[in-house]
Amino acid sequence: MAFNEGQIRPPSFSVVIGIVIGLAVLVFVSASVVIVPAGERAVIFDNLRGVLQEVRNEGMTFVMPFVQKAVRYDVRTQTYNLGTNDADAANAGDSEAAIEARTKDGQTVKIELSVRYQPRADELWKLHQEVGQSYLYKIIVPEVRSVVRTIVAQYDVMDVYSSKRLLIQGRIEETLRKTFDKYYITLNEILIRNTVFSDEFQKAIEAKQVALQEAQRMDYVLQKETQEKKRKIIEAEGDAQSIKIRGQALAANPRLIQYEYVQKLTPGIKSVITDQNTIMNFSNLFDDKAGKE
Repeated sequence: MAFNEGQIRPPSFSVVIGIVIGLAVLVFVSASVVIVPAGERAVIFDNLRGVLQEVRNEGMTFVMPFVQKAVRYDVRTQTYNLGTNDADAANAGDSEAAIEARTKDGQTVKIELSVRYQPRADELWKLHQEVGQSYLYKIIVPEVRSVVRTIVAQYDVMDVYSSKRLLIQGRIEETLRKTFDKYYITLNEILIRNTVFSDEFQKAIEAKQVALQEAQRMDYVLQKETQEKKRKIIEAEGDAQSIKIRGQALAANPRLIQYEYVQKLTPGIKSVITDQNTIMNFSNLFDDKAGKE
């Protein structure tokens, strides 16, 4: 078939082959390059050999297209919360709900806590081979729930409520750290955020607090009355001592009472004429008083 000069000629066979090969190379290269983001590592699964015993660092890495697959893991510290507030409770799944446990004395308590953990980067291939990417729901959540229930069952409800809460938290953390180690996960911290008790227990605690406050108030009243009693005793002893000294003074000088009476009328007077024949002279009392001073 002849073509005129103005007609478009179809590409030659060699050109078509070149385009096909170029596209194949492009697809091959793009499929072989994997970018591992910051804070992540990659495990390689080979369709022929299974999980390779190596871990690829962040950045660019290469795999064999259609034969190998890079599975990425976040190796940064992660936090998972068990137990939500009231606003989120309706949407919380079973894995996110607070842990309901029973104490040694039969009381029910709900515990809300946070788990801080991270998979160990150098052993990711073991984690992937034995557990997989869903290790959070296969290992962490079930183990946390089981250990919390086991340890809380060894304590009375008042221990959980107050005095031994930190001890319980420490025991939970110690036990879980050993369990996580077996699955190549590092447990950084367990934090008990809140404990929710039954309505009956809450009412009992409130009644106890009211009784305690009333007892403290009565103790204060009794202490105050005791102090007032001591004050009155000291005051009475002082009055008795004053009366005793006054009695001794009167016995020594009977006219002292007349002098005190006159001093109340006119301070500083030394003599008084009570009638035309009697003159009460207090000069010697002044002299004695001055001498004593």
